[in-house]
Order: sequence, then structure tokens, then C-alpha cells
Amino acid sequence: MSRKLKVLTAFALYFLITIAFVVIFGNEGKNEDFLPQNEFLLDPWISIQIGPADMSINKAVLYLALASLATIGTMTYIANRMQREPNRVQMAVELSYDLTRQIAGNIPEQKLARKWFPYLAALFFFIWFSNMLGYIPLPTNTEHKIDIFGLEIPSFAIYAATANISIPLVLAIVSVIAYHVEGVRAKGVGKYFASWLPPGLEAMNIFGRGAIFMIEVVSHMVRVISLSVRLFANVLAGHLLILFMAGGLAVLLGFAALGVLTFPMAFAFFVFEIGIVATLQAFIFSTLTAIYIGGATAESH
Repeated sequence: MSRKLKVLTAFALYFLITIAFVVIFGNEGKNEDFLPQNEFLLDPWISIQIGPADMSINKAVLYLALASLATIGTMTYIANRMQREPNRVQMAVELSYDLTRQIAGNIPEQKLARKWFPYLAALFFFIWFSNMLGYIPLPTNTEHKIDIFGLEIPSFAIYAATANISIPLVLAIVSVIAYHVEGVRAKGVGKYFASWLPPGLEAMNIFGRGAIFMIEVVSHMVRVISLSVRLFANVLAGHLLILFMAGGLAVLLGFAALGVLTFPMAFAFFVFEIGIVATLQAFIFSTLTAIYIGGATAESH
């Protein structure tokens, strides 16, 4: 039997099993009680209100703390146990170090690259740990609880700090402020803002140069949005796909047999998110930050 025929036979059997489940379990109708958007609600666990600021403890705060502890704890543990002949864990960390050093290499000036390396490395690892922790089921779903010996325990769910727009937004604001400050420090206020205009505009009148300058201002403001939304949207979309394919769609439609068809897709999305998206988004965010720092301090536009 050829490979093509084996694949077609496997798909045929798969669909026959799905049809069998449809016949056996049927369709219970749309589930009005299940609201997928509630999986991302941030119900306060410990309510803390300080004036107009809501400082309540919720699952986003938990995942934020876990990512911070994982970043600090892992790097501190490895740094204090470096060996002449590295073990597998140390080799993985050294590979990660080489990756973050390449990220910092996007800053042309070596002295400046060494200066900003700790920030860029911490940024990369924090986002990476945040993304990866988001794919580990934890008992954080307080809306649906499980009764265990009379105790109501929150059910398991997946969530990520970076799936909340406020976290990527704060990281983006810090990065944008950092490269502006570095640009002003390297060139001075006047020369830094003058460098926003590309060369060759000397013959243009003041209104034309003013219009181009305003375009540059808008482009710098948009960087906050592009950095934050890219990270937030990719992580949130991945979680939504896993939620729906792993059973959310079957529950929502009341069509249990649909889970047989969608679960393999959920597993494929899960592997794809862990293997590629989580690392890629951390790499892109920190790399763009390094490029912005390098551009702010470069002599040319």
C-alpha cells in the first residue's frame, strides 16, 4: 500500500469515527450558558482599591508574578551553578544567551549594545516565560469550580499575562521611552529631533519639512501600538484557537461529536504555539526594541 493510500485510508477512518459519534450522541442544541469570553475575564480574587486605582489581585497578577519569578529564579540558579563542563540545562541557557546577544547585536555601537544587553535579555526571557506559562493548565478558573471532598476548587484553565493588553502595552511604553532617552542622551535634544528628518530636504520649505516631521512623530507613536498589539493579538489568538478546538466549540454548539473532529486540530495548534509562536513573539519584541535603540543613536536618519 502506497503512502498516499495509507493517508487517505486514515482520513476515511477518522471521518467514519466522527460520523459514528454524531449518530450515537446526536446534537443537544446550542449551549446558552457557556460564554467563551468569560475565560478571559479578570474577576478580582482579593479586591484592593486605592483611590481611583484598582490594585486587585486576579489571575493576570498571578501569571505576571509567576513569569517574573521564573525569569529571576532560573537565571539566578544557573548563574550560581555554572560549570566548566556544562550540563544540558547550562547548554540550553548558553544557547539562549547567544540568542539574546544576537538580539543586542542589532545595536551597531558595541558599547551601547553591552549597556542595553541586560534589559533586552530580561525582556526576551520575561515575555518567553509569560508566553510559555500561558500553555500550562493551572487551577485559575473561578467561574467553574470542582467539588473535591466538599471543597470547591477552581477548574484548570490556560491564561497568559501577555494575553492581557495592559502588559504588552506597558512593556512597549518602557521600550519606546528607553530609546528616546538614549537618543537624546547620545545627540542632545535638538540634534535628536532633527535626526528624525531624512537627509536631502534642505531645499524644501518649512511647511514641507514640518509635514514630514509630523509623519515621523506619528510613526514613533504607532510603534507603541505595533509592539504591544502584535504580542497581545498573537498570544490571545492562539489561546482562543486552542479553547475552541479543544472542546469549546463542541460545548457552545451542544455538538459533542464535533470534539472528535476538532481535538487533533487543537493539539496541532498547541504544539505550534509552544514550538514557534511563544519564542518568536519574544524574539520579535526584543529585537525591534534593539533596532529602535540603534536607530535612535545612529548618526543618520
